[in-house]
Amino acid sequence: AFNKKCVWCFAGHCQNLFGKHNSTHRYTSKRKSCYLDLLKINIYYFSHLQKRYQVISTPTDFFMVMEYVSGGELFDYICKHGRVEEVEARRLFQQILSAVDYCHRHMVVHRDLKPENVLLDAHMNAKIADFGLSNMMSDGEFLRTSCGSPNYAAPEVISGRLYAGPEVDIWSCGVILYALLCGTLPFDDEHVPTLFKKIRGGVFYIPEYLNRSVATLLMHMLQVDPLKRATIKDIREHEWFKQDLPSYLFPEDPSYDANVIDDEAVKEVCEKFECTESEVMNSLYSGDPQDQLAVAYHLIIDNRRIMNQASEFYLASSPPTGSFMDDSTMHIPPGLKPHPERMPPLIADSPKARCPLDALNTTKPKSLAVKKAKWHLGIRSQSKPYDIMAEVYRAMKQLDFEWKVVNAYHLRVRRKNPVTGNYVKMSLQLYLVDNRSYLLDFKSIDDEVVEQRSGSSTPQRSCSAAGLHRPRSSFDSVTAESHSLSGSLTGSLTGSTLSSVPPRLGSHTMDFFEMCASLITTLAR
Repeated sequence: AFNKKCVWCFAGHCQNLFGKHNSTHRYTSKRKSCYLDLLKINIYYFSHLQKRYQVISTPTDFFMVMEYVSGGELFDYICKHGRVEEVEARRLFQQILSAVDYCHRHMVVHRDLKPENVLLDAHMNAKIADFGLSNMMSDGEFLRTSCGSPNYAAPEVISGRLYAGPEVDIWSCGVILYALLCGTLPFDDEHVPTLFKKIRGGVFYIPEYLNRSVATLLMHMLQVDPLKRATIKDIREHEWFKQDLPSYLFPEDPSYDANVIDDEAVKEVCEKFECTESEVMNSLYSGDPQDQLAVAYHLIIDNRRIMNQASEFYLASSPPTGSFMDDSTMHIPPGLKPHPERMPPLIADSPKARCPLDALNTTKPKSLAVKKAKWHLGIRSQSKPYDIMAEVYRAMKQLDFEWKVVNAYHLRVRRKNPVTGNYVKMSLQLYLVDNRSYLLDFKSIDDEVVEQRSGSSTPQRSCSAAGLHRPRSSFDSVTAESHSLSGSLTGSLTGSTLSSVPPRLGSHTMDFFEMCASLITTLAR
């Protein structure tokens, strides 16, 4: 819309441009005028809306400094991967609806919601973009413009009838949810009049694999009569939508975070712009979103928030201290062992584990206290062990890591540094933490360390993803999967190549952490 195009990318953000010089047509000029009116409204500081940091106007062009969202469009993701698992679809839909609710509370209706206008960031979070067809809502007034994409447009929009605004966005959200769950559109036809007839009829196919609960939600959202259509309140109260709903998406006080000034971010702005704290504070309190100091402040805050969310979600600390399970009652699959820091301590003169209630008895010797767990670099998960390992194999294949199997839950992995030519090695081992949690532990290993373990000693390299389907039958399927991965190996590594690796440089620790970070990020996708 309006000759928009990306003109530059820098520091994780990009600039969008649309020209003024092609505005001779009255309708185009009017649309640009409405669009610029929207730019005056600061609705974009919400985690699931693509942020607009600044608008720069010149005699010939407008420059919009927008948040750079690296994951691409939701449309492309669905086309590439097909329908999304129900849990993931619900998570994305919750984020999309929270952003739509935020817009509606600020009296803005999007009117062009579709997977092409939903972007995904590096951590698979949804962000609504492109407000080119949006408009302001006023109490007691209706809109009439027929706009948006036909496949996602509500019946009242394609029929040219009056509409208030929120109900057309709800319809579009229903179509997006259907596309997430089914990988297709509820209403589709190459012949536009036939497509409009299907939309006005409101009849669409519901696959048998759809959860009955989400099917009722879809039918409520895709009601032809806008008065019978679900509202955001109805959706929020629906049993399917409320499952695993993060509290931050619908805060009780939506303005709670707008009044908090981050002192560290203010100091960082002062250092980069060589200004005083009072100048930065004045810019923030002025309410001018175009002020360069305010823009810099929000860029710093957003980048820090993204990094904090990633580290808190993916880097796991140790679980609660103590294990209240006897070894004899704990079922451990072959090859999987309890984490050393989680094994219950034993009394020296008794073969049985000490009663966990003894920790509260002050008359017991202090030496019997449960040892406090250490921090670990790894990933905590409650998934099944073979599912965890299947995802690890998938991630290693994508990163082009080389590995060899010690056992079904223990791997030795290495990656070649393209700059130094040295190999970085680490050990990946899945530990049983408690009766329902597992820890994938990362450990740096040196060239001199030679592990004498049972299992395959043949180093393996990433290969065809055909063998990476999630195993469903038994724990042994993980082992079978790892051997199937090596079946299409084009060239195997020998023991002599492992021993001929040159000595490591001082940057080995950083290389190890970079290797861990890349694996964690890939596992999160």
